[in-house]
Amino acid sequence: MKKSEIYFSIALDDNRVPEAISWRATDAGEKIHFAKAINISLWDRDEAGTMKIDLWTKDMPVDEMKYFYIDTIGAMAQSVATATNDTVMAQKMRALCEDLMKHVEEDRQKNG
Repeated sequence: MKKSEIYFSIALDDNRVPEAISWRATDAGEKIHFAKAINISLWDRDEAGTMKIDLWTKDMPVDEMKYFYIDTIGAMAQSVATATNDTVMAQKMRALCEDLMKHVEEDRQKNG
């Protein structure tokens, strides 16, 4: 059986606020990648519930955070379609992304 591993490294400041997030995957070689935010969700098979980890660096701008979550929902919509073949649920998630994008763009025009 082949094994693949993903490693995350979080550099914290003195107040335990993330300053840097890096990651690498064994299937992708030894290259280290950097991120401003991560969002990890795991389905615990014993508890039948979700465990979630959200981290972002202190230099992650609020507007980028909003786009990050919209992109995350969009990626989840594709995963739902692939994993469950539930096209209705996937389309509702995509519609939510469209609504959120409109909201973010309108907010950006008002405040930008």
